[in-house]
Amino acid sequence: MLGIQQLDTKSESRGFTAPEKLFRIGDIVRCTPFSRQTIHNYTIMGLIKESSWTQGGHRLYDESVFEKLSRIAELRKTKTLGEIRDLL
Repeated sequence: MLGIQQLDTKSESRGFTAPEKLFRIGDIVRCTPFSRQTIHNYTIMGLIKESSWTQGGHRLYDESVFEKLSRIAELRKTKTLGEIRDLL
């Protein structure tokens, strides 16, 4: 156990970090009940935000988009998109 803790400390001191995982709209569509158009519309409306863009101009989203979409899906049961935008 002590050896593992020492190894972790050395890794932290070197500044090792995992690269951020980014997802294209197609990845999100495959993992959620939302369509490509819905993801696009939610982005345009400001309900979700892209993290960056590919050189080819495709939007990339970080892992937090899944939590946000889950929250939006829950809020859609009782609220309008405008109300959700105000809440988020």
